[in-house]
Amino acid sequence: MEVLGIDVGGSGIKGAPVNTKTGMLTVDRFRLKTPKGAEPEAVAGVVTEIVKYFEWTGPVGIGFPAPIKHSIIRMAANISPAWVGINADDLLTKATGCEVSMGNDADVAGLAEMTFGAGKGQYGTVIMLTLGTGIGSAIFHGGKLIPNTEFGHLQINGEDAEAGASDAARQRDELSWKKYAKRLDRYMFQMEKLFWPDLFIIGGGISKEHEKYLPLLTVETPITPAQFLNEAGIVGAALAASLKK
Repeated sequence: MEVLGIDVGGSGIKGAPVNTKTGMLTVDRFRLKTPKGAEPEAVAGVVTEIVKYFEWTGPVGIGFPAPIKHSIIRMAANISPAWVGINADDLLTKATGCEVSMGNDADVAGLAEMTFGAGKGQYGTVIMLTLGTGIGSAIFHGGKLIPNTEFGHLQINGEDAEAGASDAARQRDELSWKKYAKRLDRYMFQMEKLFWPDLFIIGGGISKEHEKYLPLLTVETPITPAQFLNEAGIVGAALAASLKK
């Protein structure tokens, strides 16, 4: 089965058709900038452009940076607060003319990794962290997802962890990789104490440069980069949509 997977991020919205049996993109991805403010109608417009680019008429899965319950956006941290309370599936289905299924971005990225990638065959406690504009989190135990966790908002030194340990924070503060690793280490140590996971998987935009900072981390839990790197959200969004069929 092919599903168009789309990943809505703080800086870019990207998508590609995905073979949900293999987890492979069937053509190269297409990316557009996230509109300033990430207002609902503006984001819907960009998603529609991506659908049109691929001349797509089938099902669409979208990973979105917010907790989503029964298709309703429940919180806005790195997007416009106008999203809160909106039925996102309905909005995007009407905008695109396709059947759209939305999921939390880190949750769907984790689903891709647990099904096809770095977490495949791992049945203990696995934590996926996506490092980008914010910090997304997905927790799996026994291969099952505990949905809509928001541990990027765990308090570290009186502020949200993502305020200091996201990739956006690294760029904002012009941190060296060594200094950034210290911040990320502090956050992951707190996650380790809370959950005692068997594996951390690191994804998001920064995952493509994992060799520059993962070896500097000191937490005891094994850490691995996402196998799909920054495409995990696309693959996972398509996979999640296919599982709802």
